[in-house]
Amino acid sequence: MKSNVILGNERLKNSFNKLKTLKIEDKQLYSWLVRAFKDLEEDAFIGIQIQKKLIPKDYKPKFGKIDNLWKYNLPNAWRLIYTIKKDQIIVLSIILEWMSHKEYERKFNY
Repeated sequence: MKSNVILGNERLKNSFNKLKTLKIEDKQLYSWLVRAFKDLEEDAFIGIQIQKKLIPKDYKPKFGKIDNLWKYNLPNAWRLIYTIKKDQIIVLSIILEWMSHKEYERKFNY
């Protein structure tokens, strides 16, 4: 199902835009994220759904009510975390954050 991809908040938008101008590793992460966003535009359900009981409690104050959470695996063990919302006939993939695999394991208690 096609979707519109949006970033969850201003802090995330600023972080994403800064990736273009930083070190080569950051530019590489930027290109992976751009590719992931294109994939999500084509199919919002391309990621792996995370169990509701594992949704971090700190997401609610940051992003409001989150009733579904998805993980998209990026190269080099990075993870893109997003939620899917439906706004009338438009499906939105809302990017919440990206993190290294180590941070992902810590956040989701794996």
